[in-house]
Amino acid sequence: MIDWEPLFLTFKLALITTLVLLVISIPIAYWLAYSKSKLKPLIETFVSMPLVLPPTVLGFYLLLAFSPSNAFGNWLDEFIGIRLIFTFGGLVIASIIYSLPFMVQPIQSGLESLPKNLKEASYVLGKSRLNTLFKVLLPNIKTSIRTGLVLAFAHTIGEFGVVLMIGGNIPGKTKVASIAIYDEVEALNYDTANWYSLVLLLITFIILLTVYLSNNGAFKGLKK
Repeated sequence: MIDWEPLFLTFKLALITTLVLLVISIPIAYWLAYSKSKLKPLIETFVSMPLVLPPTVLGFYLLLAFSPSNAFGNWLDEFIGIRLIFTFGGLVIASIIYSLPFMVQPIQSGLESLPKNLKEASYVLGKSRLNTLFKVLLPNIKTSIRTGLVLAFAHTIGEFGVVLMIGGNIPGKTKVASIAIYDEVEALNYDTANWYSLVLLLITFIILLTVYLSNNGAFKGLKK
């Protein structure tokens, strides 16, 4: 009997993480693209660390930070009433941190590739920085934004180390598909593990193919 709950939790986690990342990554990418601050290399380093840091290392330190026995985790638990370890909310926070560079870097690269006079011309025409960002700059980097969305979504779907450290393996609460696959393999239930894996493989393939076709203009003829 196939349990659909891990797949549902996986795509719910990926969707929420991706939407939150889009909101917070745009201002971060904008600042990194145009800032001349001496702190820029330091911020870029922090943003990019999940790309090279082993997931278990990041998960371990997040586990320590979120634990009620730690000062920060205790403050969250007692004063705000939020407990992040072994909860779905904790998975979301951890996933946002872990997938941050996959959203920020494509948007940053897209902004940096735009002609410098595009932003300046918008200012000359009397548009504010906010209007320039949302009505001039972002519409010109739709491909970069789509790439960021897909990378963040797909990366979240494939998480294992971080979600295991923060969420554990609680059915219906934190047991996502990657954890379910691991459990089934350990139990030698290869057919069930293959079923979970195949669903993730097909959905990820379809998402990536759709984005690449869109970026290459394959759907333009259908819109006419």
